[in-house]
Amino acid sequence: MSTNHTVSDLLKCRRIPRGEKRREEIAEVAEQVFLELGYTETTMQIVASRAGASKETLYRHFGSKEGLFSEVVRARAARVYSGTAGEFRLEGTPEEVLLQLGYNLLRLLLTDDPLRLFRIVVSETPRAPELGRIFFEQGPAEVLQQLTNYLEAAARNRHLNCPDPQLAAKLFLGAVVANRHIMMLVAPGWEPMNEEIIRHHVEESVAMFLARYAPPKPLAGP
Repeated sequence: MSTNHTVSDLLKCRRIPRGEKRREEIAEVAEQVFLELGYTETTMQIVASRAGASKETLYRHFGSKEGLFSEVVRARAARVYSGTAGEFRLEGTPEEVLLQLGYNLLRLLLTDDPLRLFRIVVSETPRAPELGRIFFEQGPAEVLQQLTNYLEAAARNRHLNCPDPQLAAKLFLGAVVANRHIMMLVAPGWEPMNEEIIRHHVEESVAMFLARYAPPKPLAGP
């Protein structure tokens, strides 16, 4: 990468519009308020006060409390694609992609704030079904679609034998997340959880997935 290109990139980073930056700042404050008070007890006035903004500013950026919550969930979902190993990208061999996605998902979903956000959505959805839809569309559905797209491409390129990429994506995400997530939601501390256990769980899930969907080996020559 040339020096000029690097300088150009740095300049672009500095040109984030003030309105966009302020929107991100308010969303970060709102996330903490939602986690602290729950959806029902959170008001636009509380968020505005804590963010040092006016309610008019919040409504201009987000339109409504539902819009603000949607932005919080969208930002949280985006964090699935980043982790200690760096930015997550749907590039690489199936094993590389699935391992990185699995690590990021499990690390993210087993930490306190995502668990609290999930509990808020589950508790509020019977009274406000729209919240469940927002959460699902911005979080699980987005991850599922991204993985489905990758598996479709991998199947086209004969890197996987995957006739139903969406089903395969659902099975993989279930293998990685379901048991551990339920345990942390309803029985935290039931089993120990650390980096070694997370890695082993993800590696076994990937191995199981690849055993089912690996491309057929070419026939040996005479």
